[in-house]
Amino acid sequence: MAEVPVATVDATGLHLPTYDEGLTYFQASFRSIYGEDVNLEPSTQDGQFMALLATALKDANDSVAAAYNAFSPSTAQGVGLSSVVKINGLVRKAPSYSTVDLRIVGQAGASLSNGVVSDEQSQRWNLPDLVTIPLSGEITVTAIAADVGARLAKAGTVTLFATIQAGFQSVTNPLDAIPGQAVEQDPELKARQTASTALPSQMMLEGLMGALVALPGVERVRGYENDTSVPDAETGIPAHAISVVVEGGDTATIAALVARKKAPGVGTYGNVVTTMADAYGIPHSIAFFRPIPVQVAFYLTVRAFRGYTSDVDVLVRQALSDWTNGLGIGNRLIITRAYLPANLNGDIAGSTYEILSMSASRDGVPPEAPSDIEVGFNEVLVSVPSDVRITVIV
Repeated sequence: MAEVPVATVDATGLHLPTYDEGLTYFQASFRSIYGEDVNLEPSTQDGQFMALLATALKDANDSVAAAYNAFSPSTAQGVGLSSVVKINGLVRKAPSYSTVDLRIVGQAGASLSNGVVSDEQSQRWNLPDLVTIPLSGEITVTAIAADVGARLAKAGTVTLFATIQAGFQSVTNPLDAIPGQAVEQDPELKARQTASTALPSQMMLEGLMGALVALPGVERVRGYENDTSVPDAETGIPAHAISVVVEGGDTATIAALVARKKAPGVGTYGNVVTTMADAYGIPHSIAFFRPIPVQVAFYLTVRAFRGYTSDVDVLVRQALSDWTNGLGIGNRLIITRAYLPANLNGDIAGSTYEILSMSASRDGVPPEAPSDIEVGFNEVLVSVPSDVRITVIV
């Protein structure tokens, strides 16, 4: 009798039999008992029973495969992935609060405990437990939204002290607030696990980025280095300096980590500057960038075929929006690559239309011809489904 086609694991990895192999095994075993002339066609009761046994065996083999895959961060999912990334000292990020960097001006030495500020929409933002104005007369801190989730605040809109304290004169947010996130999804956690393996690397910049991406609230990181003796013409990074662009996270925590991880004598470059004292009390300025969001609009002309509905229209808008938001910090938009998500990447709904033309713009005005969108090293492209404008030709 043939060997039972069950899943096996050996030195070369997992070996998973197919459904057809299981069905063939049960049919051969059945015929060895009841004779070769037994009818096992799918329409017969015996044939259906063989299919039932083969399905059960396939399900059992798939369970073995799922257990095997749960031991690798690249193939684990859900609770299994949350467990295995603990090897790297990571924990799946829970739903987060929105954050906003604030520039507070006041009298040197003035302190505020558990302060609260608000924006033009009356949303409340909690300051750090203690804020003390330094000798310079101003300080940059990170405030956290009082409510969990994506709370939006445009630059220059967080300007009110909900907690009044003598010596505190003004507050404003130079940059847009960074919206909070939902619970971390598997692809995002896997990407963070991959980056975290750079923590013990020999390259200091890689180790710094791996440490930054592991900080609470940090969503994305991009690092740059200028190891030459002249300023970089494209980014403006000074000679012998590094620059990191960090989305999310607390300003003081990020600055402290950069100060601890960067090489001695290497400068930092950015528009968020924080003064950190070393072990001897000597102050050092640590700078980094927050990503500047660039809104992208798409303009599509499609020919509708049979089956094209408003639901397909929604799928196309969402697919292009998600693809754009996943490009990352400092990455340009290549219009030819946008055709893959615009065609729904193999989804059957993609057969209900044909894209006649597609272009994208970063300023809301349709370009004269399709072209790529260039971005600065500290910019990030963003899009929402309503930014995708589709003209349908029947």
